[in-house]
Amino acid sequence: MKRYQKMSRLYAPTLKEDPAEAELVSHKLLLRAGMIRKTAAGLYSYLPLAWRVISKVEDVIRDEMEGIGAQEMMVPIVTPAELWEQSHRLGAYGPELMRLKDRHERDFVLGPTHEETFTDLVRDELRSYKQLPVTLYQIQDKFRDERRPRFGLMRGREFIMKDAYSFSATQESLQECYDDEKAAYARIAERCGVKALPVVADSGQIGGDTSVEFMALADAGEAELVWCDCGFAADTEAATARIAVAEGEAGELERVHTPNAGTIADLSALLGVEESATRKALALVDGEGRPTVVFVPGDHEMNDCKAENAFGEYHLMTDEELREAGLVKGFIGPVGLPEGIRVCADEALRDSKWWLVGANLANYHYRHAQMGRDFTIPEWVDVVSAKEGDLCPKCGKPMHHARGIEVSQVFQLGTKYSESMGATFMDEDGVEKPFLMGCYGIGVSRMVSAIVEQHNDENGICWPVCVAPYEVEVVPLNVGDDLVWPEAQRVTDELSAADLEVLLDDRSERPGVKFADADLIGLPWQVILGKRGVKEGKAEVKCRATGERFDVPMDELVSWLSERIVPARA
Repeated sequence: MKRYQKMSRLYAPTLKEDPAEAELVSHKLLLRAGMIRKTAAGLYSYLPLAWRVISKVEDVIRDEMEGIGAQEMMVPIVTPAELWEQSHRLGAYGPELMRLKDRHERDFVLGPTHEETFTDLVRDELRSYKQLPVTLYQIQDKFRDERRPRFGLMRGREFIMKDAYSFSATQESLQECYDDEKAAYARIAERCGVKALPVVADSGQIGGDTSVEFMALADAGEAELVWCDCGFAADTEAATARIAVAEGEAGELERVHTPNAGTIADLSALLGVEESATRKALALVDGEGRPTVVFVPGDHEMNDCKAENAFGEYHLMTDEELREAGLVKGFIGPVGLPEGIRVCADEALRDSKWWLVGANLANYHYRHAQMGRDFTIPEWVDVVSAKEGDLCPKCGKPMHHARGIEVSQVFQLGTKYSESMGATFMDEDGVEKPFLMGCYGIGVSRMVSAIVEQHNDENGICWPVCVAPYEVEVVPLNVGDDLVWPEAQRVTDELSAADLEVLLDDRSERPGVKFADADLIGLPWQVILGKRGVKEGKAEVKCRATGERFDVPMDELVSWLSERIVPARA
């Protein structure tokens, strides 16, 4: 099979300048390198070079899935809405779910994920515990109608995803399937050249009790996470950290004048105390319509995801709602709150005895407010985001902060879908039971962005060998002459015959243009052929990742490159 491509025939329209629409490095470079093109907001075409990368990522996934016994198949992209009604997700998923009607006015959705479809598939086919466990997966386009699609392949409306679903008879079997997928996902990231941390995550719309995300570390990542040298890592939306809360001063309750100190920063500066020694009050209306005040450490923020878990579909009070509830914006405290207010505090404050808090009076705060003496907290919740410096729940040491790109996630769903959809099997005692399910997803196109985010420099992409669209670029500085060009063709044929993937730059362009495009596209190795080197029987070989250059004898070139490329393949 021919394993090389001529640059003159390659559809890879490179750009000299960064596109104005692109913000992330990966978005800029994938556009500039002629790998993707935007069709509409959040919709991209994958050009030949990008498609080769995607195919290699998919090959790694398939190899790892085969290794754990998962079976590949395919279900329709379009799913009957009635299946989503059965799982109770049709209304809950939100506007990101793309809905449509067919010519008969029947309702369908474009699948953002396919728990319902796979559950429907097996519920009348897998009838006995003897048939379990089974793990099925597909690699397919998905659709989510993002409000603000951005960052290229990072957050699009259409994207490529590998999604797998396991069906088990026992919790032990589910745990085994989950552990197999989790381990495979770690290997997939490593084989694709992505440095990723497994972090404790929130299950979101998928549901379930246990979830781990694999986060590719990147400054441009949308997700925030905390991690510890001991190996613990968690999404800030899910992390339950041990927060070192500064204690307020002991003493008799004292009301102090704090003019215009309606924020924690203002209060801290005015009274000369640490922000962590103050208590921040957040007023909201919970999912049942109850006016609610929640207290958190002054130096921490409430996390939306955690707050939804605690309060349902809540919203922060408007100024009008504050007035109606009898609350004073910026000066809310637990001492003397109006009747009818639901009062909560974050778990981090449970052992804090002395508080500095608002006095429920404009421009006044209370010092020395003592829990139990001056106020009580009837309800404790976990609602704050963990941050750098908080203590690791595993070893107690201060944690680090990082940003990451979620490239994959594993879930234990339990019976969330099987119970609601009536998907059952007969256990060994002859009793009908719902399947115990797991769900496992990898963002294939997002993985490509993550690779570029981690492997680039000021000149372009630096593809790892395992996922590079081609492995070697042959760059003759002279095309059409009787010396360099025949040697370039011979080298290309020999490299290709040795099972290396080669891109030959056969264009009649200036060397500077060829070098710039070669660095931009970022193939792992460049073989540069000029008149002097060819006369001396040598090729200049450049390692794209390190910039190192080597003079390699022509008769050793194939073996020299093979020794470095073949072991680096996934």
